[in-house]
This record gives sequence, C-alpha cells and structure tokens, in this order.
Amino acid sequence: MFKTRLLSGIVLVAAALALIVTGGDLLLFSLLLISWIGMFELYRIVQIEKTPAGFAGYFAAALYFLNLRFGWMEDSMMFVLGVLILFMFFYVFSYPKYKTEQMLMAFFGVFYVAVMLSFVYRTRMMERGAFIVWLIFLCSWGCDTCAYCVGVLIGKHKMSPKLSPKKSVEGAVGGVAGTALLTALYVFAFQSAMGVDRTLIWMLAGVSAAGALVSMIGDLTASAIKRNYGIKDYGKLIPGHGGILDRFDSVIFTAPMIYYLAVSVLK
Repeated sequence: MFKTRLLSGIVLVAAALALIVTGGDLLLFSLLLISWIGMFELYRIVQIEKTPAGFAGYFAAALYFLNLRFGWMEDSMMFVLGVLILFMFFYVFSYPKYKTEQMLMAFFGVFYVAVMLSFVYRTRMMERGAFIVWLIFLCSWGCDTCAYCVGVLIGKHKMSPKLSPKKSVEGAVGGVAGTALLTALYVFAFQSAMGVDRTLIWMLAGVSAAGALVSMIGDLTASAIKRNYGIKDYGKLIPGHGGILDRFDSVIFTAPMIYYLAVSVLK
C-alpha cells in the first residue's frame, strides 16, 4: 500500500508541475475536468451523478470556467442565482423525483468543488502567480505532511476525537508552523525572481500559515461528509489515495484563501 501510495503521489506531483508551469487554457480546462470528476464523486453519494440534475451541475461548472476564460458575466451573484434557479427548475418540474437533500447537494457541489478549485487557475494567472500558486500546495500537502510527522512524534491531545481521532492539536500546530517555515524558505529562494523584500517574505509566510489552518478545515469537512454517508473514500481513481476529493479536499479550501490573501498582501 505504501509503495502504491508513493508512486501515485509522485505521478500527482509531476502532473501538477506540468499543468501549473504551463498555466493558461491547459490548466483551466484540466481543472474543469478534475472538478467534473470531483462533482461526480460527490453526487454519487446521493445518487444523482447520472441524472439530469447531476448533468445540470456539470453544465454549471463548465459555464463558470468558460466565464473565467471569456468574461461574459462580471457579476458573480448572477451566476449564483442562475445556478439556483436551474436546480429549482429540475426540482419542481420533475417532482417528486428528487429529494430536497439531493438538490442541495447538487447546488453545493458546484461551488464546493468547481468554483473553489478554479482559484488554482485564478492564482496562477495573477501577477507573480507562477510563484504564488505553489503556496496553495505548500499549505495543503505540506501542512498535511508536517502535521503527520509532528503528530506521530509528540501528538497527545486529540483535535477532533469523533471526526478524525488520529489528528492531534500538536500535529495541527506543527503543520501550521512547518508550512510557514517552508513558505519562508521557498519565497526566500525565489526572492529575486518574485521581486519581494524581506517584509513580504514573512507576510507570505503568514498567508501560508492562515492557508494551513483552512486546509485542515477542508480535510475535516471532507471527512465529515464521508462519515455522514458511511463511506471510506470518495472513489478509487488514484491508487492508494482514493478519489479526487480524497486528495484535493484541503486544496479546495486553501486555493481561495491563498488567492484573496495574496492579492491583499501584494497589491
């Protein structure tokens, strides 16, 4: 299992490197594909993954990504209301085919998966985004690794005993501190290319620390949904890791946090 997980992780990192370094339309539409798979995994929980309501969710995700590319709608609330009305159309005119819970999950999935993952692209395309975008993965996967190591070594106090009994407060602190340190080292290494001074290095380390905290919420959110529906993994697409949502659960939350904080710090 460890060997399988390691090999899958290497492939994931290599794919992330290729897509993010390339950026542009390749990254945009790759994220759309990843979002579709993640939404499919989420919709499968409530059995709407192959229904008209499910396909309406996939369509809404595609529309959102296309709008990022072409800028048809400037008012994001127009999109939110449009998606809500679209799902209510299916709910009302196919009644009683869908339960309220299914329609809420369909609506939730568009924003929880597609919209939040799209911030990887938005971060990559911002000024100095070729460097800043890596903070998303430092905050999610880096925090996870640091938290695990510290938790194994000195973890004693359970952070969320019922939801994730293996996670400790000490591990969480280690994850946040480790992420901030990794970010400081990363930004320092690329200081000249990024055009930042010492003050911005520490400010970006603080941004990553906040992102690391949010990444843990993302991880626990995915775990809470799985426990509520009695499943172990969202899927089996990635050997040793599970589904897309099992691997990108923290990235989903970290991406928008890093984007907005980085915009504030670097403006």
